Amino acid sequence: MSKISAVFNQLKIDGKKGLIPFITAGDPEPGLTVELMHALVRGGANVIELGVPFSDPMADGPVIQRSSERALSKGVTLHGCLEIVKEFRKLDSKTPVVLMGYANPVEQMGAERFANEAKAAGVDGVLIVDYPPEECVDFASRMRIAGVDPIFLLAPTSSLERIKDAAKIASGYIYYVSMRGVTGSSNLNTADVASNIPKIREATSIPIAVGFGISDPESARIVSKTADAVVIGSRIIRLLEDAPPGQAVQSLEAFIREIRVALDS
Repeated sequence: MSKISAVFNQLKIDGKKGLIPFITAGDPEPGLTVELMHALVRGGANVIELGVPFSDPMADGPVIQRSSERALSKGVTLHGCLEIVKEFRKLDSKTPVVLMGYANPVEQMGAERFANEAKAAGVDGVLIVDYPPEECVDFASRMRIAGVDPIFLLAPTSSLERIKDAAKIASGYIYYVSMRGVTGSSNLNTADVASNIPKIREATSIPIAVGFGISDPESARIVSKTADAVVIGSRIIRLLEDAPPGQAVQSLEAFIREIRVALDS
């Protein structure tokens, strides 16, 4: 059983829902990322999604695009992200870490080398935004052989065929994009989420995490009624942008704790 699967199994036993925060590696400062990751865990995160900065993040809105630009300007690469995970693992061997990014850096490194180096660094899952499941059977197999869960996106527009394709090769969890558009959008329709999640559950028993548009304790609580976990990204990046100098870690931990309390209420 993978580390991610073990976390979701324990959440189910405990009657709780998962909290999966997203931060971009290297933002706001490369030297702060590991400390931010530990703050996420202290606040109640169950899994951490660590964004690999990319120059053309097509699924991301302006908030996460800015975070990628800041990280890239400081020289953060895919290799640097793996080094960040290694550093995090010195004090935390339990919390699953998922790398979330785009195909270009992975293909430059090579899928087999990427899978092996990700596992060696302590990565537990990989979500490549522009890898459609129907074209990624070999990639998913390579990841699983290395001991890394391949995670795929589904959306309100996903056909039944694509849902089945994802269900065949995904492991860890499926990331359901709660709405049409990019990250950071504000038109979250919780009724649509509640009606679409059961269609995915008919095809797979893999846990379903819902992201895009979840920005506060109330939206997290409502979505968690249907989903197994919630993913929060753009709101966290804005919080880090707005935090007073020297207060980013404390602000982040306090915000995550608010979400955790809402999910557990």
